[in-house]
Amino acid sequence: MHIGLRRTDERAVRAARGGAGTCQDSAVDIDLADLDFWRKPPKERNEAFARLRQLEHPVFFPEKKVPLLRSGKGFYALVRHADVVEASRNAKLFSSEPAVTNPEPPGWVKQVFGESMVNMDDPRHARLRRIVTRSFSPRMLANLQGDIEAACARIVDDVVRDGPKDFVAQVAARLPIHVICDMLDIPHDLRERVHEHVDVSTAYTGLRPSLARSVQMAGQNMLALLALQRMVIKLGHERVADPGSDLVSLLVNANPDGEKLTDRELGSFFALLLVAGNETARNTMAHGIKLLTDNPAQRELLMSDFDTHINGAIEEMVRYVSPIMQFRRTVTQDCSLRGLELKQGDKVVLFYGSANRDESVFPHADTFDITRDTKPHVGFGGPGPHFCLGANLARQEMRTMFRALLTRLPDIRSVGEPELLLSNFDNSVRSQPFTC
Repeated sequence: MHIGLRRTDERAVRAARGGAGTCQDSAVDIDLADLDFWRKPPKERNEAFARLRQLEHPVFFPEKKVPLLRSGKGFYALVRHADVVEASRNAKLFSSEPAVTNPEPPGWVKQVFGESMVNMDDPRHARLRRIVTRSFSPRMLANLQGDIEAACARIVDDVVRDGPKDFVAQVAARLPIHVICDMLDIPHDLRERVHEHVDVSTAYTGLRPSLARSVQMAGQNMLALLALQRMVIKLGHERVADPGSDLVSLLVNANPDGEKLTDRELGSFFALLLVAGNETARNTMAHGIKLLTDNPAQRELLMSDFDTHINGAIEEMVRYVSPIMQFRRTVTQDCSLRGLELKQGDKVVLFYGSANRDESVFPHADTFDITRDTKPHVGFGGPGPHFCLGANLARQEMRTMFRALLTRLPDIRSVGEPELLLSNFDNSVRSQPFTC
């Protein structure tokens, strides 16, 4: 259903942008669907979201249609914490189908790769989540702790041996992939290939300035995801015949209820785990070392009593960073949200980064404060059936990694500014120089 800019939205846009005009007006400085907005420094983007949060209703942003790549239907931006939470909790009204990424990919994508559970509603989503949830049980995570500690020790050993250069390449990008490969018992001779494929997929979450570049990166991403899926499906066949205690064996052999993943489901889950499961911890750690450097009093407080403050520090990092910046939902029936009349088929986008800086929930939201009560943050997604399945694993990885770093390299600091991925989805750090 094509949505036009409604009269109330036109007034809201003019108020937000400080002048007359619509989303396409060259004088307008807020257009969440435009590449130029995401080129702005984070501080300017945060200020723009703060202006949007002051509006009476969510604003509609048209999208450009790109043949073969996205539909161009446009979306309403949910930027307040309360709106993001409401849409997250009400999955029947705000559907994850057909896709949660923004812009929405074309229908042929799921025909090639299968459907990811993040793009499903119940009962299909509930079935898959029920099967994979046991992989992230407290017992399973406790069993992983020794492996995570060993991986962190090796990473710090390598930093000491090679010297500090790029925190992303040497630390943040290594740990999550290492842990996931250990969970699935990926053979060591395949792990470098896994890392390369994930890097290609991560780059594709960024924005592309031209159709030619979009097509090129889409092709690269497709080949990388297909390679990952073929790899894990082959392992799945091997572990049906000879199961072990690893995650692949757990997923391809029936649980007590007789449920297991099909080849196609296993391939889709593996790609989701490697990309989504990697990015949350990787991005938060990369931003986190910069936050601790730029806020020496908070760093000193953390180091004065690590066990007391580390959990609060991690939650504040996730809130402040919002490693995944947005997800899209589709309205399933006519409804009203904060006075805005939505129609069946309308698209809304949940901007987690904006919700996490909503001053009505987080006073002095732009201040990094590890003692803050961050319980309502939506850095792992909003409450509801799609809350991040791997949130506790990401917390465990970050807690263990920061303990190893600050214990063995107490003078570790970021140097200069990070190189950020140009993306409207993934708050990714491409590189961050550091010293110790």
